[in-house]
Amino acid sequence: MKDPAAAAAILIVDDDPGQRSLLETFLRSRGYRTESAGSGKEALQMLHEKKFAMMISDVRMPGMSGIETLRRVRHEHSTLPVLLVTAFADIRSAVAAMRDGAVNYLAKPIDLDELIASVEFATSRPAAAPTPVNPVGSLPPGIVARSPLMQAVYRDAAVIAPSASRVLITGESGVGKEVVAELIHAWSPRATGPFIKVNCAAIPENLLESELFGHEKGAFTGAVQQRIGRFEEANGGTIFLDEIGELPLALQAKLLRVVHDGSFGRVGSNRDLHTDARVLAATNRDLEAQIAAGNFREDLFYRLNVMEVHIPPLRERPEDIVPLATYFIGKFSQQKSRFSSAATACLVRYRWPGNVRELRNAMERAALLSRSDVVLPEHLPSRVVAGASNQPADSAEAIQLEQIEREAILKALRKNNYNRTETAKELAISRRALTYKLQRLRAEGIAIDPLEPLS
Repeated sequence: MKDPAAAAAILIVDDDPGQRSLLETFLRSRGYRTESAGSGKEALQMLHEKKFAMMISDVRMPGMSGIETLRRVRHEHSTLPVLLVTAFADIRSAVAAMRDGAVNYLAKPIDLDELIASVEFATSRPAAAPTPVNPVGSLPPGIVARSPLMQAVYRDAAVIAPSASRVLITGESGVGKEVVAELIHAWSPRATGPFIKVNCAAIPENLLESELFGHEKGAFTGAVQQRIGRFEEANGGTIFLDEIGELPLALQAKLLRVVHDGSFGRVGSNRDLHTDARVLAATNRDLEAQIAAGNFREDLFYRLNVMEVHIPPLRERPEDIVPLATYFIGKFSQQKSRFSSAATACLVRYRWPGNVRELRNAMERAALLSRSDVVLPEHLPSRVVAGASNQPADSAEAIQLEQIEREAILKALRKNNYNRTETAKELAISRRALTYKLQRLRAEGIAIDPLEPLS
């Protein structure tokens, strides 16, 4: 227990006296000093008068809400850690508020283990002015976030990562849910611990319990030796449960227990074990519809969905298509490849029902079929070309294609010292076509050669 004389002082803000009393009693039992306020206005006044190591605030309060209080605190006390407490209906607002500087948020009913983990994390950090979370400039190779939608996803992931909260990652098949899970682990304090992946849809139901929790020797036919389960392996790190919507109902009750307090037992054993593993889960299913159909436990859903990250499909973030394709073609090709303007148009206009996974496979095929360093439409899967031709280009898409083409032309010109013939070869178009495109760029007021116009 902490030394009371040296314990951090925590300000608890809630209009419910019972909730304030509960939090104060618990935190004092853990050695913290506490004071409380019944409103955001009262909390701001107390912050002016006294120094606190942290503030814990409810979101829904009459008058000044917890989120508005957070914004005022962030403006007037920029280094004070703030933890939000919220009902499930307020989660989206709470996540947005975290971008304004909240260290974490907890959903009601409060998990006291999560509470103390968040408090210990926040009060042990050295005081420093908060900086906006912007991980996009330092993403690992192959992870693209040109689109505002994906930039928001990675900002949320960076905000969520330092906490101990469970995360549910949703999105269509192939959008990159595992990639986001890996980043949350890599950006978390558990980064040096194990990252254990379990695909709940890929393991037969009769083996899945043993896979997750392990078994003792002789627990069932074929159990010739003791086996350590994946939750045990993930101790001190992160376990990623992919395709959680495929988990059989019988196992959902057992998973609920380990998610709640880390307790589990190996198959064939009466002894309880404990794991300190952060749980990340992912699904391409609508779990709320699964709950309504009786196929997924509501209590497990709320335990897993403390924080949610939704990854949009590739068709909703067309800015990412060409950069992703460029990365993949470079990965699979023996030479430095580029896309013709017609191939680029196909890539952007196709709907990509298989998302990033389908794009990756298409680029692997294109790298094998392309005999030169230029990827043409005929090197793409026929469904991509056919699907692109059936999609009318809208104005936003046309503008995007023009920007891509303009950047490619100017880059090729500089590379070839503004030689038209070599530039046309580089772009896989005729010299006459290049001349026409350059005339159009000049008409738009774009400088072609910094020294003199091309002749």
